[in-house]
Amino acid sequence: MDTITKSPVMLYTEQTPNPEALKYVTNRLIFRGIADFKDKTLAEEWSPLANSLMELSYVKSVYINNNYITVMKEMNYEWSDIMLKLKEFIKDYLEKGGEVIKEGFIEFMEKQTAEQNAGQFAGEDGDIARKIKELIDTYVKPAVEMDGGNIEFKAYDKGVVFVTMQGSCSGCPSSTVTLKSGIEGMLKRMVPEVTEVVQEME
Repeated sequence: MDTITKSPVMLYTEQTPNPEALKYVTNRLIFRGIADFKDKTLAEEWSPLANSLMELSYVKSVYINNNYITVMKEMNYEWSDIMLKLKEFIKDYLEKGGEVIKEGFIEFMEKQTAEQNAGQFAGEDGDIARKIKELIDTYVKPAVEMDGGNIEFKAYDKGVVFVTMQGSCSGCPSSTVTLKSGIEGMLKRMVPEVTEVVQEME
């Protein structure tokens, strides 16, 4: 007889600014860090949980960060039809102790990022790029994370800042407004060299 009792997984949903994305928040740490699965190939390789979710016809992408999972649904489904099914699925998966992210994922992503950023912080623009990344990480990321998403600095080139949006912010109508009015405004004030902020599609 199995006498081990695990604490039950508490799960609640939170709306995000993106009507196609919903945030499922749990009472435990699922994964320390950020894991963004926009395509099935990456999920198959690194996340049994994201992969299982993406097997469902109505799940488009999965974003995991610390104690929550942001699920982006396919456009032709309504939340009212799938919200509870997803909640039960996630709760059941976590209570059974299913693997969320495989070992080595963080190292794999860090290597990818390091390769992408190799030339970013060199030369006279390097200092500007570093300052922009610091500002985004300090002021923008925490606010965006509250909404079930993430923002990553990608590049700085001749006054233009390139960023990618993840989780609920990816493809969100209001993220474009946030990007232009909020983030661009702040960066222009704090880094005079910045002329524009552009969202890069992954």
